Amino acid sequence: ASAVEAEGQKVVLPLDAPISHHGGLFVLKGNLAPNGCVVKLKGDEPQYHKGRARVFEREEDAMRAVQNQLIVAGDVVVIRYEGPTGGPGMREMLGVTAALVGQGLGQSVALITDGRFSGGTRGLMIGHVAPEAMVGGTIALVQEGDIIEIDVANRRISLLVDDFELEERRAKWVAPKPHYTSGVMAKYAKLVKQADDGAVTNA
Repeated sequence: ASAVEAEGQKVVLPLDAPISHHGGLFVLKGNLAPNGCVVKLKGDEPQYHKGRARVFEREEDAMRAVQNQLIVAGDVVVIRYEGPTGGPGMREMLGVTAALVGQGLGQSVALITDGRFSGGTRGLMIGHVAPEAMVGGTIALVQEGDIIEIDVANRRISLLVDDFELEERRAKWVAPKPHYTSGVMAKYAKLVKQADDGAVTNA
């Protein structure tokens, strides 16, 4: 049988009638990500979120908290030291996002990381935070219970802590010991650029 195209069906839409007036990728900036971070939205996610930070130093700790149902609606999960230098290698955080969705929290919990995501991410999941925690980015200064505001429409991401307090925290901050001190991974961590520069090496 021959296929019959339904009336009005379009594959490639004209410029004057797009599916959406903007793409699904947004770069947000603010004191939490001075050099930017990336969120990918498919269309039905919330565009605004404000909530308390739940801070984790690595993906495994965040996953354990989600599995133990310690994350609740309204929270902002922060996973840091997973960036190009800190990982090293900028691990993918898809597992935690999938666990949140599986618990019905995909629309009510945000996640922020200096790691990365795959194209399968769902919900308000923000990655590629730059500068990353390992090099002293503001994400390293976030404390449990801080309030974080995400405003996609205005391309803003803000840690609602005053500048004086942040400078006090910065003065006390000490970079953690790297995962590798010799070998190819240690060399990579020393040479790799930040996410906003492509997380590439020139050596």
